[in-house]
Amino acid sequence: MTWLTFTHMWDIGVNTWVWTSPLTDERLAELAPWVREQGFDVIELPVEQPGDWDPHRAADLLAELGLKATVCLVMPPGRELVDADTVAETQDYLRHVVDVAAVVGSPVAAGPAYSSVGRTWRIDDRAKLYAQLRENLAPVVEYAASTNVKIAVEPLNRYETSLVNTVEQALEALAGLPDEGCGLALDVYHLNIEETSPVTAILAAGARTAHVQVCANDRGTPGRDHHDWPGILRALAETGYRGPLCIESFTPDNASIATAASIWRPLAESPNALAADGLAFLRGATAAFTR
Repeated sequence: MTWLTFTHMWDIGVNTWVWTSPLTDERLAELAPWVREQGFDVIELPVEQPGDWDPHRAADLLAELGLKATVCLVMPPGRELVDADTVAETQDYLRHVVDVAAVVGSPVAAGPAYSSVGRTWRIDDRAKLYAQLRENLAPVVEYAASTNVKIAVEPLNRYETSLVNTVEQALEALAGLPDEGCGLALDVYHLNIEETSPVTAILAAGARTAHVQVCANDRGTPGRDHHDWPGILRALAETGYRGPLCIESFTPDNASIATAASIWRPLAESPNALAADGLAFLRGATAAFTR
């Protein structure tokens, strides 16, 4: 008799922003064991400022726990790749995030690698800005490819940026940049706001999808929402995406991040409940999908 072994199609992860901002070595040492004990496969580590936490120390901790990592980049005011005089500094920051990702074993550095969150303006010549973005992102993408890391560029909703809101826009903005160093990060929260059909958008992203973040439509617990989870998961399976599904939500306790993400109220009974209940839902929802 031949026995077949089935493995889950997607690892499940959680971002430390659910609990804390900025991440520190001490908080990671507290959070990572709990995350592993709950049954998560991946922990997502934000790099808000270089030096907030030590990637080598984090790599050792996660190796001891058998926990994988993904890394996300952060674009506060001043980090810009278009129409700004801080492009060089932003490129340096992004290369730093790539280095961190390489140390902790993350295949991606994910986030809105184009403009600061909250910067919105009326755009008259989008094609010109996208050309500028490609020119300024290209050396970072080349550097990322040399380290086997992908810059996963995330479309954000209209209230957080006016530059890249949809998958269609992201594909246009990245056209010509090499797949091996650059892809898309899809966040179901933003897809729910900006796409007429999130499922269709996921299918359009296709093989360029490099990372996926999940949460409820109100940024709360996955599954306690109106998302079409069966459709979303089928679309991801059809595109061949096999990376993790990482829960991303935000603590209301940090004023700057809560304001940036418009978190004005608790999104669950507790951060632990949001993570644990979200994991349980995602395990059940993805159970039918095997590699």
